[in-house]
Amino acid sequence: MNKIQVSDSPKPVGHYSQAIVSNGFLFTSGILPIKIKSSEKLPIESSIEQQLAVVFDNLTQILQEIGLDANHVVKTTVYISSGEYWGIVNELYAAFFGEHRPARSIIPVNELHFGYKIELEAIAEVPK
Repeated sequence: MNKIQVSDSPKPVGHYSQAIVSNGFLFTSGILPIKIKSSEKLPIESSIEQQLAVVFDNLTQILQEIGLDANHVVKTTVYISSGEYWGIVNELYAAFFGEHRPARSIIPVNELHFGYKIELEAIAEVPK
């Protein structure tokens, strides 16, 4: 098992790793719209589009840290703070992944940390 930390990024404040590689898979922790390199938090009033852009950028940086890209993602779990975001999240998700279609769950929840609108977890296959 290997802990993954994006180069030049601050260590997580909580008791977790940004990601773990184990048995040929990378597992991310929940990715919020907090810029991974600077820990800059988007305002909670920012749009779902702005928040998801930061989440996808963070996911990309985690994947790139070990030479992967979005095509290696096999499963995501997306938490949204309101079902009203489902359509736009689906649209932006499709644009991010293109022809690649990882397994996915979108789960509306009452509240996310810091009042954000979205959080994403991903599992990616790590080629041998």
